[in-house]
Amino acid sequence: MDLNIYDIIKGPVATDKAYRLNRDLKKLVLKVHPEANKPLVKSALEKLFNVKVENVRIIVRKGKNKLVRRHKVKDSLVKRAIVSLAEGYTLDFFDQTKIEPALNKKVEKKD
Repeated sequence: MDLNIYDIIKGPVATDKAYRLNRDLKKLVLKVHPEANKPLVKSALEKLFNVKVENVRIIVRKGKNKLVRRHKVKDSLVKRAIVSLAEGYTLDFFDQTKIEPALNKKVEKKD
């Protein structure tokens, strides 16, 4: 199956962990096509958003077996890519431009 750049990237993952990775470490977590690999994800991001990708890591979560009304059903495979952009490049899927990273904040104690 030939994948074009619009088929490879399905969209951002909107979870708490993905939000923290984006805010604190400037990494993107994206849903990708199950047949996509690291070079395909890297080239698709660079062509679609005009950014320089430094590193791509792939997570594959295989479908779980479930029992539904005495029938065995298997969930679909989920593939995610954690992408690090090069210095000076940003993609803001979560609109975090005004939020400071949690690593640099000082916690004040109330008495």
